[in-house]
Order: sequence, then structure tokens, then C-alpha cells
Amino acid sequence: MWTVIYIAPTARVADMIQSKLTEEGFLIKCRPVNMSKQQFEILVPSGELEEVQEALNLILHP
Repeated sequence: MWTVIYIAPTARVADMIQSKLTEEGFLIKCRPVNMSKQQFEILVPSGELEEVQEALNLILHP
């Protein structure tokens, strides 16, 4: 089961987060929320949620 961990405001931010989390070894999916708003959901497997949250916090707040 996949869980939304973050909603990125732009495709560029979504790509950056996806690539950094992938480099850390996590499985990541990215999908558009609403094509008119250009927001993107970052999804991770439910079992990795806590670990990914820690890594995401370091990415967003270095």
C-alpha cells in the first residue's frame, strides 16, 4: 500500500525530492494531484513511512 508523504508545489520540487529519496534507497512514486494546479504527490510504501519522513525532513530543512 502506498501512502502520500508530501505534496510538492511544482514538478521541479517533486523531481528533486524523488531523486534525493531514491538516492537514499527508498521506493518513491510521484503523480500529479491536479493538472491545473501542477501539484504532485510523493508516495512511499506504508512500511517505510517513518524512515522516509526522517529523510524528507533533512531534505526540506537542511
